[in-house]
Amino acid sequence: MCGICGIINFSNQSIEEASIRDMMLTMKHRGPDDEGVFMEDTIGLGFVRLSIIDLSSDGHQPKFSADERYVIVFNGEIFNYIELREELEKEGATFSTKTDTEVLLSAYIQWGEACLHKFNGMWAFVIYDRHTKSVFASRDRFGIKPFYYHVNQDSFTFCSEITPILGTLKNKPTANNVAIFDYLVFNRTDQNEITFFNEIKKLMHGHCLSIKEGKVEIKKWYDLRQNLKPAFKNSQEYLELFSDSLALRLRSDVPVGVCFSGGLDSSSIVSVLLKKHNRPDVNTFSAVYRKGQIGDESEFIDEYKPLLQNMHSITPTAETLFADMMDFIRAHEEPIPGTSPYAQYKVMKLAHRHVTVTIDGQGADEQLAGYHYFFGLYFKGLLREFKISTLAKELRAFKRIHKTNFATLSLIYFLLPSILRTRLRMNERGYLEGEFNKKNSGQSTTSDTIYQSSSLLEALVDHFEFKLEHLLKWEDHNSMHFSIEARVPFLDFRLVERTLSLPPDQLIKNGIAKVILREAMEDIVPEKILTRMDKVGFGTPEAEWFRTPVFKEFIIKLINSTSFKRRGIIKPEKAKKFYEKHLSGEINVSQDIWKWIHLELWFREFID
Repeated sequence: MCGICGIINFSNQSIEEASIRDMMLTMKHRGPDDEGVFMEDTIGLGFVRLSIIDLSSDGHQPKFSADERYVIVFNGEIFNYIELREELEKEGATFSTKTDTEVLLSAYIQWGEACLHKFNGMWAFVIYDRHTKSVFASRDRFGIKPFYYHVNQDSFTFCSEITPILGTLKNKPTANNVAIFDYLVFNRTDQNEITFFNEIKKLMHGHCLSIKEGKVEIKKWYDLRQNLKPAFKNSQEYLELFSDSLALRLRSDVPVGVCFSGGLDSSSIVSVLLKKHNRPDVNTFSAVYRKGQIGDESEFIDEYKPLLQNMHSITPTAETLFADMMDFIRAHEEPIPGTSPYAQYKVMKLAHRHVTVTIDGQGADEQLAGYHYFFGLYFKGLLREFKISTLAKELRAFKRIHKTNFATLSLIYFLLPSILRTRLRMNERGYLEGEFNKKNSGQSTTSDTIYQSSSLLEALVDHFEFKLEHLLKWEDHNSMHFSIEARVPFLDFRLVERTLSLPPDQLIKNGIAKVILREAMEDIVPEKILTRMDKVGFGTPEAEWFRTPVFKEFIIKLINSTSFKRRGIIKPEKAKKFYEKHLSGEINVSQDIWKWIHLELWFREFID
């Protein structure tokens, strides 16, 4: 796991090495163990290394092919590199190191772009062909590893993070108001190529890029819809493949731990490590709060105390959030619509003391219908297929188990025309300036992508296409800020492609979600966790935090500030009234409050 960067000039002007070095220095947290630079003609490549596999100097990058024609900078892991090396050796390839980087480069030389379909892993890499003076870059199927870039008529600049690129711009960056609109109205980011900066884009997941003679071409190399495979025949097949995914992600020459929330997904990881891989020594890292406080999962985490040798926990508080706020905001570079990633930030900081690799449950909810609003999309599919009796049964089951009408309300929302869905969300956020809404609502595509799905399975694919990436970005930024590599076994493409082919009742049945995972984990995960129906993850008691004196003074000052008023985005008087109601306990608008805080501080840090 590393950081990569580079500049490709389209003219004959050579690159200043200092520009590459500055980018590397800005993201040194991504690779504290080693670094390297390649400079030639009109291209410069930079690399900072976090040593994971083959800790020797053989892992140094930029790395050359044996004939020195090709040079690569690579961030990520190819987990099946051992199997691929054996396959390449049969084709006549020879290897001088035990690194996955050499395997990746050899695979590209052997198979060209087709090599991407052979990789099981997470990656963003750039390969430069010194003979043809051309560049090839790629990002993994689901967007686990980041790739940001700035392009103009003179050059193409790329990096694993945004901040280093900002340092190369000739002018101050400007805010992308459509990204801000989606963030405030839909709580969504990263559903397309735009970022919060007009000057910066990202290479989308499952895409590759080529540059030759000053021409940049981007294309999609992986389409999940076109790559779905036959569904699992039973839960045992699912378990076997999930266990194999974990085995691949245990390949490491440094200590490995698990981010453990106490929910079904992370508990499945821990339990399979215990019972299928005999790893009672694995370190786990959790965020806990006082008993009964929102976000506290202690009673579920404690189920593993008799089974695990190395359990660690940390307690985020209003005071720690206030103290960490600017570091957290700088680490993430773009606004985040909630404080849950802050809990993960603290967990990664804790993990940094003990391990260099963590395993996490990201992606399980998106493929197993883990969010409660997926019930509404499931019901929409049943209605469209006129399965009225099944729909009625499932509506009753959801209400009985979850004690809420949320699924029914979600169904109604998903049946609305797109324009009404957007307007409804805008009206919920009554604090937004009318002119801001008017200018940006028509350019937002969120309602048409994530919420337009006609069935549950279509919705799951849409979530992989348009929603999952922001969670992966937050995890990458949280983990790499503390020099940790985060691995996500639920996103093994073999698992995803078969899970998303399952019939809906293998995902949702009788008011219960994640059916196949629950069946697979019977007698593996503790019953108390297996049968829980709530959804928390790394939650936080943010509503309580924003009523504390330290935040009360800060938030009121922020809302009343001149800079907050002149943005033309949020009505200060409306925000003030919302906050007063929150303080009195009349309503809970903690997520909105955090969005105001993060957005305003982001403006001050990155734009002003």
